[in-house]
Amino acid sequence: MAAASGVASAQGAVPGGEHFVERHADFDASGFAAVVGRPAQIRQVYEAVSFQSGLLGSVKNSFNGLQFGFAYPPTAIAIALAGHGPSAAYGYSDEIWRRYRIGEFSKIVDAQGGPVLTNIYFAARATFDATADPDDDAGMYQDTSIETLQRRGLIVLTCHTAVEEQSRALVRGGFAPDGMKARDVADDILTHLIPGALVVPSMVATIAVLQSTYRYAYLTPL
Repeated sequence: MAAASGVASAQGAVPGGEHFVERHADFDASGFAAVVGRPAQIRQVYEAVSFQSGLLGSVKNSFNGLQFGFAYPPTAIAIALAGHGPSAAYGYSDEIWRRYRIGEFSKIVDAQGGPVLTNIYFAARATFDATADPDDDAGMYQDTSIETLQRRGLIVLTCHTAVEEQSRALVRGGFAPDGMKARDVADDILTHLIPGALVVPSMVATIAVLQSTYRYAYLTPL
């Protein structure tokens, strides 16, 4: 099985470990602290449960408003995407989207009404150019891709609990290849995340830590 794309587990190859409820021994607490606690003047966390394609546009608007309107330096902005439930899929690789038919499973459709087959939200659509005109529709400052937003400071969090629960649902619903057990599916997902995705315990608990310990302002899309 491939190595994890996100911060590796403190004790094993599967980020967050193989328990249904993540244990502290399997949580890379120091890696988490280094990522979410990096120096920043302004911090914001977006909680996402139901899958909303417009969410990344809101994240982009936060970066633009803070950088160009409030004049925070780009390196002083830390924004976390806290996806759980169906929104955990933002952190899944194309391989996972294809293998488990995530679009069909979560009823995420394309413009033609068919299920989305890959993680179309990840790959950058514009050249990364810090000198670009923020008003340019085709420029990086209007790019809502996760890859570009990560380069601007976005932290993508993946909920271990959501992956475990979703893996059971994928098996029950017949979306996993024949013979795969929920444990196998969870391990597969957790070791095939998008680059930079950080596996955390229960997202609702993680949000509390982000707010109370690291002073992240909370926002959830309506």
